[in-house]
Amino acid sequence: MKIAIVNDMPMAIEALRRALAFEPEHRIVWVARNGAEAVQMCAANTPDLILMDLIMPVMDGVEATRRIMADSPCAIVLVTVDREQNVHRVFEAMGHGALDVVDTPAVGAGDPKEAAAPLLRKIFNIGWLIGQRSARERSAGTVLQGAVRRGGLVAIGSSAGGPAALEELLKGLPVSFPAAVVLVQHVDQVFAAGMAEWLSSASGMPVRLAREGEPPQPGQVVLAGTNHHIRLLQDGTLAYTAEPVNEIYRPSIDVFFESVARYWSGDAVGVLLTGMGRDGAQGLKAMRQKGFLTIAQDQASSAVYGMPKAAAAIDAAVEIRPLRTIAPRLVEVFA
Repeated sequence: MKIAIVNDMPMAIEALRRALAFEPEHRIVWVARNGAEAVQMCAANTPDLILMDLIMPVMDGVEATRRIMADSPCAIVLVTVDREQNVHRVFEAMGHGALDVVDTPAVGAGDPKEAAAPLLRKIFNIGWLIGQRSARERSAGTVLQGAVRRGGLVAIGSSAGGPAALEELLKGLPVSFPAAVVLVQHVDQVFAAGMAEWLSSASGMPVRLAREGEPPQPGQVVLAGTNHHIRLLQDGTLAYTAEPVNEIYRPSIDVFFESVARYWSGDAVGVLLTGMGRDGAQGLKAMRQKGFLTIAQDQASSAVYGMPKAAAAIDAAVEIRPLRTIAPRLVEVFA
């Protein structure tokens, strides 16, 4: 994979070089010392992946991500030495299309290969997404009847560009919105609690992490909060599970949507928002085949038109809508 590094700290650049050296198939094509340089260099030589620092002089990683995704889009992973201090910047950059976030590998402490492992694992996952490959193919044709659940449920999946899209969608829902809302966003569990807090403050809708063993509750918004998948069980409660282990992204949107198709017998709507790859498309199709309303975000309003495009390609979405119209549609459905 052709990889670029954007960082103003020589020690961090060296740490990334050492980490990438453990995988000889990765090649560093250029290094930029600030966001402005990165925008120019990316336009001249677009890599497969950029490892983007958040805090830099001249132009920070948030603005650089926004400009690159607008002009020379490619996969971007945020790299930071202090995730807790930069949590709001992380979500802002992810709103512009950054795919993931990882700590800068430590230098000179412990096993260097072990320190590099989290970064290399994320790069491996992104390689699958870039190649448009799927860890496994599903058949969405068989939908099982399960436990009886009443009320309404909105199942929402998002990835790159998701935080900003979720913020806008939730802003469009009234605090008295009667259906349960479950969000599945591709985000590391280290950031899940911070994202729930950020969504609450940014959108005005109370958002918290989903708890093991609870049922989706009318009028409540919950976010999948671990690196395991979240699914609906036959008894109508939510559970976290490591299976299936061969899913590239955790939590998997497909896993949750498919469980809703099997076990939710009230009214439900599936919504697939911006993101790279194909996660959620097959699950959305399963929900459509069950008779649920399914909505995919349109290309013009998507930061990354990957997942919604995949859903449209297999006719998984009943409706394809601009982001600004999705919340009003949900209000209409559950009025």
